Amino acid sequence: MAQKSEMRVATRLIIGFAAVATLGVATALYSALQLRGLSSDIDTLASDRMSKVEKFSAVKDNMNAIARYARNIVIVADPAIEAAERKKIAEMRAENGRLLGELDKIIVMPEGRALLKTINDTRPDYNRLIDEALALDDKGEAQAAAVLLMGESLQKQRIVFKAVDDSMHMQQQLARELGASAVAKAGFDSMVFAVLALLMAAIGAAATWLVVRNLKAALGAEPGELGRIAQRVAEGDLSPVAGAEHAPRNSVLESLAAMQQSLSRIVAQVRASSDSIATGSSQIATGNADLSQRTEEQASNLQETAASMEQLSSTVKQNAETAREANRMAGAAADAASQGGALVGTVVTTMQDIAQSSRKIAEIIGTIDGIAFQTNILALNAAVEAARAGEQGRGFAVVAGEVRTLASRSAEAAKEIKSLIGASVEKVEIGTRQVDEAGESMTHIVSQVQRVSQLIGEITNATVEQSSGIGQVGDAVGQLDQVTQQNAALVEESAAAAESLRVQAARLTELVGVFKLAQGGAATTPAAAAPAAAKLHAPRPTAPRPAAAATRQTAPASTTATAPAAPVAPARPNAARVAAPAGEDDWTSF
Repeated sequence: MAQKSEMRVATRLIIGFAAVATLGVATALYSALQLRGLSSDIDTLASDRMSKVEKFSAVKDNMNAIARYARNIVIVADPAIEAAERKKIAEMRAENGRLLGELDKIIVMPEGRALLKTINDTRPDYNRLIDEALALDDKGEAQAAAVLLMGESLQKQRIVFKAVDDSMHMQQQLARELGASAVAKAGFDSMVFAVLALLMAAIGAAATWLVVRNLKAALGAEPGELGRIAQRVAEGDLSPVAGAEHAPRNSVLESLAAMQQSLSRIVAQVRASSDSIATGSSQIATGNADLSQRTEEQASNLQETAASMEQLSSTVKQNAETAREANRMAGAAADAASQGGALVGTVVTTMQDIAQSSRKIAEIIGTIDGIAFQTNILALNAAVEAARAGEQGRGFAVVAGEVRTLASRSAEAAKEIKSLIGASVEKVEIGTRQVDEAGESMTHIVSQVQRVSQLIGEITNATVEQSSGIGQVGDAVGQLDQVTQQNAALVEESAAAAESLRVQAARLTELVGVFKLAQGGAATTPAAAAPAAAKLHAPRPTAPRPAAAATRQTAPASTTATAPAAPVAPARPNAARVAAPAGEDDWTSF
């Protein structure tokens, strides 16, 4: 509302000054136009009317001079004087021609044009008569020349002079009329200027009266009193404004009173809020201190865990290498067993071939034994036949006896060989069965060795996977350690920010305490955050860090130190009741 009133006063000021300025501009324009008219009349009077009078007067003077020079020529008999006078006559005639030419260009009124025509028409005759008189004088007829000059020439001169005089009188009359018009116009303009000045003074007085009345209603009090009220508010005195209940509606005084009331309420609320912020910030500082200590302990434990995980990872890597070596040796054993199985198979095949060959030899020996038996039978028959032959058959009997002996020995040898071959075949069959059993055993051993090699390979793969998993767990623990240390740094920053918030809340309370409210008395700086500050700055025990973890690279805390602190939410009036007491240990969830 005060802004609307100010705009209305400004509008009225603009309208009032615009009206006065408009009248001033109109007066100036009217004055300029009238002065321009007067200037034009004066210019016409000076450069036109008086100029024409001067030119006509010069023409008349020149004609008088021509007449005088002509009489001098007639009267004086000196050739030098005559020549000088003749030259002056020519100059005067040329001068009159020039003046009459200029007058012919500037005279526009019909009466003036008629008089100028009379002059131009008569002047040649006048000049001709002068020339005739001078010619008579040259002939020595001075008396005749004088008669011509004083007679007909003088009449022509009088006609020209009358026309010149009439023209001069007419121009002088026009000049007088123009001067009288200018005087009348100047009087009228003076009257108009006086009226416009009175009107401007009246409008200016009315605008001033309206502006003063509106300003007085808009301010509600004297500007000095308003300045003193504003100065008291600037100095922090928010006591009620005197006389505000009688201030005009929407006035500056009423607005100042409303501002004082609003500022009083705001300062009271800010004071209460600053107390709540101080209490809450001290509790936050205490909790952040505990959280920082426990976060450091957790970081130390994580570093120990990381060191243990590194040792376990190293052990698993060694087991993985051992399993890979065992897998390689089992593979080599499986290859050797496979080669042994192949060799045993070859031996089995060879023993089977030997057994088959032994059977064939036994059959051959049996055939030999049968041949020996048959030979023995034949030798026996031969001996019987030799005995029957008597003396003739004695030699044949001896041969048959030898053959029989040989057949007996062959049969015995064949029996022995057969018995040996039989024993050998039995042993070969036993060896073949044993080789078969050894081949089956080698096959079983090869399959078992391959199974063992497969199991060792699976153990190796599992160990490698375990090593990779343990490495990932170690990396995760390292990252968790790094994050924990960053969290510890953030907690320390949060604790520092909470302490800064407490100090700022105390400072805010001190600043708000400068204001004097209607109840009186300034706010005092709350001391509720002092125990929390003492606890925050107290030395905290640092958990020992293992040497193995100390060598690990962790993220520097400086990377988080440059991060902007999170904005602190404004404290509510009941923050002191909602926040947990500083002495409670309720941060274990972290």
